[in-house]
Amino acid sequence: MNTELTGVIFTYLLTLALAIPLGRYIAKVFKGEKTWLDFLAPLDRFIFRFSGIDTKREMNWKQHLLALLTINSVWLIYAFVCLMAQGHLPLNPDANPGQSADTAFNTAISFLVNCNLQHYSGESGATYFTQHFVFMFLHFVSAATGIAALVVVFRAMKDKVTDKLGNFWEYFVKSITRVLLPISFVIAVIFAFNGMTTSYAGKDTFISMQGDTVHVSRGPVAPLVAIKHLGTNGGGWFGANSAHPIENPNYLTNTVELVAQCVIPIALVFALGFYLNKKKFAYVIFGVMTLGMLMLLIPTMNAELHGNPAIAKMGISQPNGAMEGKEVRFGPANSAYWSIMTTIISTGSVNSMHDSAMPVSGTMMLLGMMVNCFYGGCGVGILNFYIFIIVAVFISGLMVGRTPEFLGRKIEAREMKIASLIALLHPFIILVGLAISSYFLVNVAGADWAVKPSAWLNNPGTHGFSEMLYEYTSSAANNGSGFEGLGDGNIFWNYTTGIVMILGRFLPIIGPLAIAGLLANKKYIPESAGTLKSDTSTFGLMIFAVIVIIAALSFFPSLALGPIAEHFSLK
Repeated sequence: MNTELTGVIFTYLLTLALAIPLGRYIAKVFKGEKTWLDFLAPLDRFIFRFSGIDTKREMNWKQHLLALLTINSVWLIYAFVCLMAQGHLPLNPDANPGQSADTAFNTAISFLVNCNLQHYSGESGATYFTQHFVFMFLHFVSAATGIAALVVVFRAMKDKVTDKLGNFWEYFVKSITRVLLPISFVIAVIFAFNGMTTSYAGKDTFISMQGDTVHVSRGPVAPLVAIKHLGTNGGGWFGANSAHPIENPNYLTNTVELVAQCVIPIALVFALGFYLNKKKFAYVIFGVMTLGMLMLLIPTMNAELHGNPAIAKMGISQPNGAMEGKEVRFGPANSAYWSIMTTIISTGSVNSMHDSAMPVSGTMMLLGMMVNCFYGGCGVGILNFYIFIIVAVFISGLMVGRTPEFLGRKIEAREMKIASLIALLHPFIILVGLAISSYFLVNVAGADWAVKPSAWLNNPGTHGFSEMLYEYTSSAANNGSGFEGLGDGNIFWNYTTGIVMILGRFLPIIGPLAIAGLLANKKYIPESAGTLKSDTSTFGLMIFAVIVIIAALSFFPSLALGPIAEHFSLK
């Protein structure tokens, strides 16, 4: 157990040690300063020239959003068509068929929005062509979209009065060529030398120790897994994701995957401080996020290490903790750490089965996605946190009788309305989806559908309720992990979660960009003795309180009906 805990602590400290210099590097890239990867500048220029992009043409926040939404619409159509037609496209050695319309709809949206919710089994539901030219492509561009949107907000906070917020296409391309691509290359090489396949051959056959003939899927797994984690995407080559021995062969690859999925979200917090020359402000944000992470991680690790009380009542010893659904190679402590980091960071990859976790662990995973701003995904984590900053500043200003100000700009009714709508949107779409699915499960359980609602849940009662709650929470948070006791590979879940994923991705991007753009165009007010300082621990505690009140408490009734009730049923 001590060895497992040491491994977890080492993994987090390694992530932090890499994130700080990476944050400094990212800030330099987007400030236009010299970096050690400037030899890639000709590649950038070629892409801009080939695409007809004038990087000197600056955009306001509306033009940034138009560019972002337009190109994402094109990618959605491209992905949908490829998935439907994949059975007739090349690079299909296993002869996998095309996806149905509803599955392709869900899958295309899922990978577009950085969610990677997989309502199909990875190796049998997709071909090498779609794994490469749809999923891996979207892994890069969806992460770059989030980073580019965040840089727009950085730029808006930096300049005093402006509606010129740089060029979206420049931010987007540099996110790939200067950050995602070079780091992914290094990670992929590590994976390839540690047993992840890079072959384009079809299934291989071997005889197991029990004498069974096993057909094992292969493919160029290493490069996909590299960007899968670095871009906080999470969609795996195999259905078992990073619990699969080819997708995660050993403890070294497990550690690299953990570091990879956390390093950019944490680095972007420090990049904010370097970009604005406000390091203390970044430390406050990092402190709030880390406090939230620890409050979720500690109960989860405690629950998993102490085992299942229902099994203990049967007189069965659990010296290694709760091992159901866990990989023996990694153990409960590492699995608990992974489950929390993958849910707060919106990666959604798994190295254990979340559906088998203890109820306390399930509650913490759900809370991580419900809050959705403790580190968060590439770019969007800080965008979500930005909304809570605006609300906290507004409330603090009202408490002391001053006009709320943030970084020299007054926060007025228009900005507060947008922030309030975005803050309430997240619980709204989750709970509405949960209410609809619960209604169908109870009132039309025997409907003559291809998959009857009565067949959705393999685990009725409180755990089945948790499975439905988890599915919509994961979709809205663009996470992609699941309680896989839920039968979600059908028309109802494909379409409802698809809609939730679209709303959960783009409205939380539109809101912060709109607020940042509006504030950037306002008169700059120099800091005075009465200005609310944003780089103090008091302000950090205020933000944390706002997050708890608005985000966490919105979901308490649903949590009480699901994992909390299940927890007490085991006592």
